[in-house]
Amino acid sequence: MSDESSRTPKKDATGHAEKPVEEWITGEEPMTGAQASYLKTLCEEAGEEYEPNLSKAEASNRIDALQEKTGRS
Repeated sequence: MSDESSRTPKKDATGHAEKPVEEWITGEEPMTGAQASYLKTLCEEAGEEYEPNLSKAEASNRIDALQEKTGRS
């Protein structure tokens, strides 16, 4: 087996996931539906209030914080 067969697209992908949210071109746009759904789930698990009007960048930061709190990171 070659090294390439052990690579996975998500682990090896580049893009927004590795870029600081401050550098996102679309960071000030409203959060996506996927972000909203996941954020709601994390808020429920963490016992925290869901904020529906976050930007993409704000939602990403909130998701990261809640993942740490809930052990999903």
